[in-house]
Amino acid sequence: MRKAAFVAVTALAGSLAFTPGAAVAAPGVNCTPPGESEVASSWARSVLRAGSLGTVADGTGVRVAVLSTGVDAGQPLLRQRILNGVDAVDGGFANDDCTGTGTHVAGVIVGRPGDAGMAGLAPNSRVLPIRVQLDDPLGSEVDPDALARGINQAAGNGADVVVVVSPVYRDDTDLANAVEAAIDQGVVVVAAAGDQGGADEGNPTPYPAAYRDVIGVGAIDQNGRIWPDSQRGDFVDLVAPGVAVPAPQTGRGLVEVSGTGVAAGFVGAAAALVHDRRPNLSAREVGRLLTGTAGPAPAGPAFGAGVVDPYAAITSQLVPAERRPLPGVEAVPPPDTAAEGRRRAYALSGAGAAGVLVVAVTVVAAAMRRSRRQRWRPGMASALPAREEPLEPGPPVMLLDERR
Repeated sequence: MRKAAFVAVTALAGSLAFTPGAAVAAPGVNCTPPGESEVASSWARSVLRAGSLGTVADGTGVRVAVLSTGVDAGQPLLRQRILNGVDAVDGGFANDDCTGTGTHVAGVIVGRPGDAGMAGLAPNSRVLPIRVQLDDPLGSEVDPDALARGINQAAGNGADVVVVVSPVYRDDTDLANAVEAAIDQGVVVVAAAGDQGGADEGNPTPYPAAYRDVIGVGAIDQNGRIWPDSQRGDFVDLVAPGVAVPAPQTGRGLVEVSGTGVAAGFVGAAAALVHDRRPNLSAREVGRLLTGTAGPAPAGPAFGAGVVDPYAAITSQLVPAERRPLPGVEAVPPPDTAAEGRRRAYALSGAGAAGVLVVAVTVVAAAMRRSRRQRWRPGMASALPAREEPLEPGPPVMLLDERR
């Protein structure tokens, strides 16, 4: 995930003692600077109809694991919403985040409503930070083994939803097994499609997004276009806002961020809302519901089923299992009143035509009965009356030319 706005970093010298909720860095490591105090608005919240979500679901009781660089639990917009995390790389806790990536994603999920101009889509859910990559502002690769451990730890610590912010680019048996076990346990796994979709970056296959039943997420911009670095392929199931998204910065303030990781955060929040609304759905059913209610988007491997629509997902009707040909969940769209009107018009027209036909048949049948009584036969001329005396010849008759 990349920052659209960046301020010069300040070097930290010396050893920093751990304080719960504070960003902690090793000596000599540069942490991210504070962000802006507020933003004018969040286009992403408008696209996702965030203002209408709280009336139906807010994520209460749902635990979302964010697998990234940790989360700054002391960020004012995140206070009382971050659980004690787990460091799958070096052990210990993950409630600090020098890099800021995990904090950004946590913000779009559980950010507190306020005057700052942003809030999370599922503000009453709780984030479980799982560190799966080194907390290094200069960037570090995610190790598949650490990611597999992180998913196992998330499931073992009661996560309902897992959001994988940074993918790996090597298929790994332990990772695949961890994902399958989590999904079988009922954990919804959402994963970024990756930020290597540019012409010079090769668009490699991302994991775990490419695994079955994982919800792979790409990023779109304010105009609904795919972010140029968002990866493309059949591993993309949904897209979500992922360009210039306001998010909490490590320490304090806000910063605009871009990437498929923050887009995955929005989809993870949507999954949390669905779980809040329908806690009995399986992980696979939640995935089918989210993709089945996605908003329209251009066709192609970059967009998957379309733009995630949290409101549609949590308010849609579900088709009962006995009425579905395949297992899973399918969303039933709202009634099409225009189509219903057409159907009724066709039905009335058909009924009218049928009535006319019945009347016509009745009339013809009656006429046939009368004809039979009069010894009429179709296709035969009526017999001329016999005369007892021959006709006398009359004057010659001129035959008219019928062609004139």
